[in-house]
Amino acid sequence: MKNSPSESSIEPLLTYFDGLIPLNADEKEFVIEKFHSRLFRKRQYLLQEGDICMQLYFVVRGCLRMYKIDEKGNTHIIQFAAENYWINDLGSYHGQKPSALNIDALEDTVVLQISRDDLIALYMQAPKFDRIFRVLLEKSFIRLQERLLQNISSTADERYQSFLEIYPHLMNRLSQVQIAAYLGITPEFLSRLRNKRSKASNSSNS
Repeated sequence: MKNSPSESSIEPLLTYFDGLIPLNADEKEFVIEKFHSRLFRKRQYLLQEGDICMQLYFVVRGCLRMYKIDEKGNTHIIQFAAENYWINDLGSYHGQKPSALNIDALEDTVVLQISRDDLIALYMQAPKFDRIFRVLLEKSFIRLQERLLQNISSTADERYQSFLEIYPHLMNRLSQVQIAAYLGITPEFLSRLRNKRSKASNSSNS
């Protein structure tokens, strides 16, 4: 169910925006007006393949994943989104076309969501938001480029190291299966990687 955000749930988003470009009082009111708070229970879908992505999500509490299931039934995780992360299928959201991806909740998750129409209205009300979301898109594009480069030029161990650097706060919140699906390896291979790293660490400390 969609609700107007409470002061406590909207505060992380206002703080996030202030960290990019500080907002004035009117701009903060626009955020409160256009964003809506919603709770998704664990395993609940925010987006399913074939549907049009109608919302852009900012995670207040919890953890989401965006993924694709291939024709063999294998899961390929594109992105995790925990506190202060954004997630949606940008192509489907902006192009209003069916998505090839799924987004669901790995934990009970509270988000602040905004529709495409409300986002456009926000741009018109305050041009500052156009600049803010351009910065977000640029960051998203850079992360995507880096991930593509890793997938074609990095070893599994290097990809795992990158995962540890990007998502250190999720190490104890994700299963080995989920991490492996993000890295593009099997859970068994991930287990061997971890054992190898653990032995190397113990050896260097002895």
